[in-house]
Amino acid sequence: MTFGGKGGLFEVIGGLPQHDVDTIVGNSLDAGVNFIDTANIYSYGESETMVGKALGSKRKDIVVATKVFGRMGPGANQVGLSRLHIMHSVESSLERLNTDYIDLYQIHGFDSATPLEETLSALSDLVRQGKVRYIGCSNLAAWQIMKAQGISALQHLENFITLQAYYSLVGRELEREIIPMLLDQKIGLLVWSPLAGGFLSGKFTRAGGSDNAARRAKFTFPPVNLEKGYNIIDTLMAVGARRNATVAQVALAWLLYQPSVSSVIIGARNAAQLKDNLGSVDVKLEAEDLKQIDEASKLTPEYPNWMFGTQGSDRRPGQVRDWSRFMAAAK
Repeated sequence: MTFGGKGGLFEVIGGLPQHDVDTIVGNSLDAGVNFIDTANIYSYGESETMVGKALGSKRKDIVVATKVFGRMGPGANQVGLSRLHIMHSVESSLERLNTDYIDLYQIHGFDSATPLEETLSALSDLVRQGKVRYIGCSNLAAWQIMKAQGISALQHLENFITLQAYYSLVGRELEREIIPMLLDQKIGLLVWSPLAGGFLSGKFTRAGGSDNAARRAKFTFPPVNLEKGYNIIDTLMAVGARRNATVAQVALAWLLYQPSVSSVIIGARNAAQLKDNLGSVDVKLEAEDLKQIDEASKLTPEYPNWMFGTQGSDRRPGQVRDWSRFMAAAK
């Protein structure tokens, strides 16, 4: 998403020219990265073109993912998940990426104007034609994904094998409904914005420290509860001091410890950021670290999730129903 700079938003998010993209991609591959995610909407095609150029002959060794949904022109058929838009978009993405197949083709959101049956049928045709290997989705609710799974099973269409979604220590809403569904359906989770748009990069602190050149200073996305967020950063600093790691490295490492996570997508703007982020794979978090981080960042239990911890708990071997916290509250 940082590659290219066409359009006001993407100038703020990245604006990287080809030679910087070549450096970041080259350094990533040298470090063992084998998955690159982009989208047709990123800089309105520039990002895909730059990825294709940067990969060159190494494309066959890399899992390449891109997306379809966003508006690519003013016309009524230049947006969404209709068969027409998908078929046109995949050809354009293949050309820009300079490849004859896409490993993972993802819908970038939910199109309320197009039946899921039409979208899944078009995507399945692309798999059968060999232009796409697997299909995934992004930014969907749990019920939408399960509806798609049911349609695919009923009509013998391709299943979504991944969900790309926002998940971070200051944004754990995914744990309410979506992650339990992913684990049940064995759908992989690809995390976008694991540092909450740079909020967990270590550049932003309660004392007001910030980097005016950072994306977050210009574009406050995703939304963050600042008071809770600063408490989490304080915890990450304490854990980082124990483990000789930066705030960003601990935040990324925590995600890598989550059983639902298949891969974490990082978006470096320079070689130094990339090196720091990649260092997260070497951070070893102990049980005390994970407990401390969880206590600082966990969600407040909501119905029906708090009920699951009591009602029916004695159906699991070795467990008994625990009403103690409710009895304590009653007193």
